Amino acid sequence: MSHRPMQGVRVLELSQYTFAPTAGAVLADWGADVIKVEHAETGDAQRGIRVGWNSERRGSFQPIMEHPNRGKRSIGLDVGSERGREILYALAATCDVFITNFLPDARDRLKVNAEEIRRANPAIIYVRATAYGNKGALSSEGGFDSSVFWARMGSGAGVTPPDSPRTLSMPGPAYGDTIGGMTIAGGIAAALFSRVQTGEPAVLDVSLLSVGAWAMGLAIDISLLTGTTRPVASLRDELTTAPTNPLAGDYRTSDDRWINISFLQPGRYWRDFCAHIDRPDLAEDPRFDTAENLMANAKQAAAILRAELAGRTFAEWVAVFQTLRGQWAPVQNSIEAGRDDQLRSNGYIVTIEDADGQPRELVANPVQFNETPPTLTRAPLFAEHTDEILQQLGYDDEHIIELKIAGVVT
Repeated sequence: MSHRPMQGVRVLELSQYTFAPTAGAVLADWGADVIKVEHAETGDAQRGIRVGWNSERRGSFQPIMEHPNRGKRSIGLDVGSERGREILYALAATCDVFITNFLPDARDRLKVNAEEIRRANPAIIYVRATAYGNKGALSSEGGFDSSVFWARMGSGAGVTPPDSPRTLSMPGPAYGDTIGGMTIAGGIAAALFSRVQTGEPAVLDVSLLSVGAWAMGLAIDISLLTGTTRPVASLRDELTTAPTNPLAGDYRTSDDRWINISFLQPGRYWRDFCAHIDRPDLAEDPRFDTAENLMANAKQAAAILRAELAGRTFAEWVAVFQTLRGQWAPVQNSIEAGRDDQLRSNGYIVTIEDADGQPRELVANPVQFNETPPTLTRAPLFAEHTDEILQQLGYDDEHIIELKIAGVVT
C-alpha cells in the first residue's frame, strides 16, 4: 500500500492550465484531498484547448487535463457572484491550503486575494503561482513557461546553436510548468511543516521566472561571475564532445541515432571503452595511453570514436554497452522514454482507469515513499463532484438545485 503523507490535508485550488494545477496533482498523488474550482460555464480554460499534438485524446482521456489534474475533485462555481464567493469562502474555511494562479487584478476583483481568503480561514496557507513574481514592473502580467521559464530565463538560448535558423523550443508541452508545479508542491510541504512548528501560516510565492532561473542556476551563477555565457556548438561543428574529454558527449550511430557518453573520469574508463568498441589498440596508442595524453589529444580521439560509433546501429551499440563500465545513455524520444524498462521497473509509470473504464498510463510524480509507487486516480470530469462537495458543506438537494438554476454552481 502506498504511503500518503498528505492524507488529511485539504487543498482548495482556483487555478487553470498547468503550472499551479500540477502542484495540486502532486499533492493529490501524496494523499491530499484537492478540490478544483472551475468556471461555472466553461471549466478550466485548458479543457477547451485543441491545438496540435497537445490536444490528443482517447474518449474522455485527454493527457493535457489528466497530467495536471489527476486525483482531484471538481466543482463548477461562479466565483464572480456573491453567492459563489460565499461557497468558496465556506470551502476555504475547511482547507489547509489555497492555490491560485489568477493575476493580481483578477484576485482583487473576485475578492480571492490573501486577505479575503484569510478572513474565511486565518490559518490557511495561501499560494500564489505567477509568471513574473509578486514584485516589480511585470508582477501584474501573465505568461507561459515557453515565454518566461524557457525563453526569458536562458534555457532557450542555452541550447540554440549560433547558426540555427530559429531558437529551439521546449522539448515537450508544459515542460517548465511541470517542473514548476513540483516546486510549488515542495514549498507547500515545507509551509505545512512550518505551520505545525510555529503555528504561523505562510503566503507562498513561486513564479515561472524563479523556477526558470533555478533550472539555469549554475549557468547564471557562472555568468554573473565571469560576464560570459556557455558556448553552444555550431550546427556545422562535428565535435559533439567536451574539448578535453572524448568520453563526454554524444556520438551518432549508423542509423542517425545518438548515444550519450558521460565519463567525467576518462582515464579510468578508457581501456574498457576501447575494448567494447573492439579497438583495444587505442588504449595502447601513445597519444591516448594515459589520462593526461588522452585529454591533450581529445580531438583526435573523438574523431576516431566518431568513425567507430558511426559503423554500427543504435540498437547494436545499446546491446554492446550493457556491460560497459561508466555512465552512458541512449538518446531516447518520448515514446522510448515512456517504454523504458528502468522507468517501469521503478513504478514511475502508473496505470489509472479513465472515466470510460479504460486503463491509461501516466507518469508519476518523481517522489516515492517507502519504495512504493503512488496510487493514482483519473482527473475529474468538469464539475463532476459539485453535488458531493456542496453536500459536505451542509447543502441539501433542494438548495443545490436552486443554486444550479441560479447559475451559481454547475
